[in-house]
Amino acid sequence: QVQLVESGGGSVQAGGSLRLSCAVSGSTYSKYCMGWFRQAPGKEREGVATIYIPGGNSAYGDSVKGRFTISQDNAKNTLYLHMNSLKPEDTAIYYCALDRLNPFSSFRACLDLRKEYNYWGQGTQVTVSS
Repeated sequence: QVQLVESGGGSVQAGGSLRLSCAVSGSTYSKYCMGWFRQAPGKEREGVATIYIPGGNSAYGDSVKGRFTISQDNAKNTLYLHMNSLKPEDTAIYYCALDRLNPFSSFRACLDLRKEYNYWGQGTQVTVSS
């Protein structure tokens, strides 16, 4: 059973930085998609960044391009989201997600921020004050 556990959320002032981590256990997939998503109160869930593993190809939402970076450490089985130049509108609960990539699908499927995911973490709160 795949389990995802996020950490690293907190409160920062606008312009600050945070690094979110997502520890992955139970996954035996050789090719899969992972992503970071967020949901603010009263808003729909939004795709922040996604990555194809093992290739490392990634995609970002327009609102975070140039400020956020998604990365993965295979040795630690951990997904990261490096967030810089944070804005109050980045305030949300951040979730990581994982989904197996169909062997007959292109890695580009992982780059679709609207892709459905089967496994989700419990979320971590990020609050950015002005």
